[in-house]
Amino acid sequence: MQRRFDQLDDVWPAGLGRRLGAMLYDALLVLAIWILIAVLHVAFVRLVLGLDAELVGQGAPQRLTLQLALLVGAFVFFAFSWMRGGMTLGMQAWRLRVQTRSGHSITLHQSLVRYLVAWLSLAAFGLGYFWVLFDSERRSWPDIASGTRIVVIPKASRR
Repeated sequence: MQRRFDQLDDVWPAGLGRRLGAMLYDALLVLAIWILIAVLHVAFVRLVLGLDAELVGQGAPQRLTLQLALLVGAFVFFAFSWMRGGMTLGMQAWRLRVQTRSGHSITLHQSLVRYLVAWLSLAAFGLGYFWVLFDSERRSWPDIASGTRIVVIPKASRR
């Protein structure tokens, strides 16, 4: 079920600098997840399949299953974070939130579209993210394709 966020009148579209800062933080988290997945993959190949150390990583099936596991692992991280609270840990540090245009949390389908188009944006030398400099609503390609937007949330007021 989609959650409706509050403070919708107090948010504004995120610029490129904040987005890149959050992406750097999240890249470090994804790297840690990928290391864990790689260790588990090697352990599975060695202990369950019983392959010798010299054979680990050789052959298309091992490479493809590891690559698929890495991509799925990263998607699970992003989708869970985006659907649950609208933010990854990196986005929390930079006070960013992904939401629908109406201010709701995003769906699994929107998460998948964002994730796939994000890879396409990076493959195009980051053009999909630099697009925020030219878009009147500061949307990146993943925002446009998934019907979502990244907003800056205000600092919590101290009382």
